[in-house]
Amino acid sequence: MVSKRAFARSRVFAAGAAAIMAGCFATGGVHAQETVVEKSTLGLGAAAIIQPKYEGSQEYRVIPIPIVMPRFVRKPEDEASAYSQVRKRVAFRGLDEIRIRVLGGDRFQVGAVTGWITNRDQDDADILKGLGDIDGGLVAGAYSAYTWGAFTFDAVYIEKLTGSSAGPQYRFGVETKQQISDRASVGIRVGTTFASAEFMQTYFGVTQAQSRRSRAGLAAYNPDGGIKDVFIQVGGSYDINDRWVFKGGARYGRLLDEAADSPVVETADQVSGTVGLAYRFDWNR
Repeated sequence: MVSKRAFARSRVFAAGAAAIMAGCFATGGVHAQETVVEKSTLGLGAAAIIQPKYEGSQEYRVIPIPIVMPRFVRKPEDEASAYSQVRKRVAFRGLDEIRIRVLGGDRFQVGAVTGWITNRDQDDADILKGLGDIDGGLVAGAYSAYTWGAFTFDAVYIEKLTGSSAGPQYRFGVETKQQISDRASVGIRVGTTFASAEFMQTYFGVTQAQSRRSRAGLAAYNPDGGIKDVFIQVGGSYDINDRWVFKGGARYGRLLDEAADSPVVETADQVSGTVGLAYRFDWNR
């Protein structure tokens, strides 16, 4: 039976992931050119996210999500509309990294970050039993980004405000996105994450009390702050025809140093992916 907590976690994750899908799977810098839209459409479809059950897990979960993709023909009166301003200022980089531009434009940006970090339940793996659950929570932070040529360099600070206490993370990356044909676009992003000692202890450490309760007999482990991971992600979109659109993405992350050495980590190699298909309906407005 699915617990209420697990259901709520999946629902929150799916909502955030759907928002990502509405933008695109691929990364996209502030320099990316916008596709010319000849008519307004509404894309509706479904997708599936395949991801580890928690950071360090070797087991996977599949989460179905909806796709909602509005595309509007630009009109002079749209520039001042609330939707237009939101569309220009909000960018999705992940469930824990939803960016809201406050200052800047095509070359330099500064803004706020929000999002959600999901729960880690002790039932997610035998190795976690007895350690207790880590509650997810609301994320807040800030980001800056600078575009030079075809590449965008960015730095992000995020910290969980609610749920189980955890310290900040600092993410640094570079990305590029290209329209390779009238129907296809692809993006790539590489980066690394630095985690504070508090965050590392919460998600990768084992306290003396947890060690005594651990059903797997885990020894106490107290990691320091440092580089948590490096990652590369690729995503893209392909218009099969005027109606059908395919979206897909893949991410490979490698846990490093004291994160990789944690006794709760089953594998340092973290792979996730998303595939989806949507149908565009005409939308007269």
